[in-house]
Amino acid sequence: MTVQPIRLFGDPVLRTAATEVTDFDKELRTLVKDLWDTMQNAGGAGLAAPQLGVGLRVFTYHCDGFAGHLVNPTWDVVGEEMQDGSEGCLSIPGMSWDCKRHLHVVAKGWNMHGEPVEVEGTETLARCIQHESDHLDGVLFLDRLDADTRKQAMREIRQSEWFDGTVPTLKQSPHPLFGRSS
Repeated sequence: MTVQPIRLFGDPVLRTAATEVTDFDKELRTLVKDLWDTMQNAGGAGLAAPQLGVGLRVFTYHCDGFAGHLVNPTWDVVGEEMQDGSEGCLSIPGMSWDCKRHLHVVAKGWNMHGEPVEVEGTETLARCIQHESDHLDGVLFLDRLDADTRKQAMREIRQSEWFDGTVPTLKQSPHPLFGRSS
């Protein structure tokens, strides 16, 4: 098992867009294994490479009975139905808030060997795909919270034991939601 430290809220790497993977090599397979081992050890539903300090477009997931990884993922919405539910992040440990996401998405990308992959998800898996894809764009789920919830979240983060005082600016995701209020 190769468990790596998870970067926490405030680390600039979490606010930097990741680069597309171009080499499907041993280093990529090691990264996927490290992501998987770290996600499993932390009890997470997903983990993106930037959360380990690696600026590549890769994430792992394990939720709703589905498990795997996606390299250079893209996703599309299926239908217009939204879900509002509790969401957390391994980079914001021990905290969660209600966050609006699309209910059903289809993600496409590649596996660590460069073979095409398609993952269709609803509810938790759809939430995970959107959350981890946001990480690859330097976006945190805090950016998706309504204004009042975001203020509450920032207050709770500032009071947490792990917070080091670094507060980055919130970003707008390139993947807009229907009816998002800021």
